[in-house]
Amino acid sequence: MLLTISILILAYMVMGKDIKPLIAKAKNVDWRKGLNDIWLRIEPWATKVGRVTARPVLQCYYVLKSEDLSTTERMLIYAAIAYTVLPSDLLPRATYKLLGILDDGVALMYAYHKIKDKITPEINNQVEDTLNNWFGVEYEMVE
Repeated sequence: MLLTISILILAYMVMGKDIKPLIAKAKNVDWRKGLNDIWLRIEPWATKVGRVTARPVLQCYYVLKSEDLSTTERMLIYAAIAYTVLPSDLLPRATYKLLGILDDGVALMYAYHKIKDKITPEINNQVEDTLNNWFGVEYEMVE
């Protein structure tokens, strides 16, 4: 239920449609269970796509965990992460090649643009700690 409603909210927002009826349904959904379910999908996906691609997904995830989000923001972020990391797509990568990759990127970047002001230094630190745990510590060259 959470996934279906959140994907519909994302699609309606991208198309500029009224999301109020969907938001009313989403207010009764337990998003915490969905949060745990999506976390289990992020790491395997991240190890396939790499550190740079995983960073915005993790930023969105850690924003999603924060308490000061509206239902709309929460559903938008959840949908974008789920759409990106889950294997099923409206435009499957295997069939549509580049378009199948781009639709994931559009969903994620749309959500990221809507919530980027909520990414705090603490969230960025959590993201870097997670990435370092998964990929090893990344060092910057100092000149």
